[in-house]
Amino acid sequence: MPLVDMPLEKLKEYQGKNPRPEDFDEYWERALAERKAVDAQMELVPSSFQTPQADCFDLYFTGVRGARIHAKYIRPKNVQEPHPAIVQFHGYSSHAGDWLGKLAYASLGFSVLSMDCRGQGGSSEDTGGVKGTTHRGHIVRGLDDKPDNLLFRHIFLDAAQLAGIAMELPEVDPEQVYAIGGSQGGALTIACAALEPRVKKLAPVYPFLCDYKRVWEMDLAQGSYEELRTFFRHFDPLHEREDEIFEKLGYIDLQHLANRIRGEVLMFVGLMDRTCPPSTQFAAYNKITTPKQVVVYPDFGHENLPGASDRTIQFLLQ
Repeated sequence: MPLVDMPLEKLKEYQGKNPRPEDFDEYWERALAERKAVDAQMELVPSSFQTPQADCFDLYFTGVRGARIHAKYIRPKNVQEPHPAIVQFHGYSSHAGDWLGKLAYASLGFSVLSMDCRGQGGSSEDTGGVKGTTHRGHIVRGLDDKPDNLLFRHIFLDAAQLAGIAMELPEVDPEQVYAIGGSQGGALTIACAALEPRVKKLAPVYPFLCDYKRVWEMDLAQGSYEELRTFFRHFDPLHEREDEIFEKLGYIDLQHLANRIRGEVLMFVGLMDRTCPPSTQFAAYNKITTPKQVVVYPDFGHENLPGASDRTIQFLLQ
């Protein structure tokens, strides 16, 4: 069969190329301490969209650096409490999506919290100098600053904070909080469960933000990763800082956080994926030490994977 990347047997052994900074663990412990010091000021506002089966709310909380983060919250009616909850994350530059897409989970007895990533297509703020949004460029945002100011650091912390908020809701069983998402959402699913290890199950679909150097060496810094190429062209055209840049990106490389996960994992990968190359995804998957399973689609790329949603819900219902 045609190959975009390594043969599957090699993918299952691949350990990644992007360097892991020596102070990586201290970096994330410091980040988590900053998050815990924030007063979340969580607020629930009833939405104008309501259904007979579920109550719908706009949920707001304050994340690190003062950003006000928005999530859609759907709480099923007539369901035994406490009940399980799903935290859901969207693709790069998108948003939490319509209410309708979350009602299937609510009909099965799950509360759903679906986050708008700060500074992207939804209602969450990016407080990096101005109120409002930045939309894209988030991988490289902060590369010319201290590592503590990388924007995806803050977004990873938002994801974990949302899971923690879910666990504190009186209607939610904190022992049954799960994380799902595809592409950037898959990356944030991993980040969420790594930084909030009480997440019991996670189902990432072709996760983004893994093994940046491998993406670069495969000449696939395009589409969602195009900003890597743009950054070099504008700010390091001779690649004199290449080692420094990839090492700094290592702080927000999901492969280095994956071993913190304590929940059970069901991951989905398309072997023809040119947006998030399979080897980059396996770099993270191979470092997960908890019970895990990967579902491989040999002929599919970064697109809808037939049956993945059904398999995910069965996994969460087990």
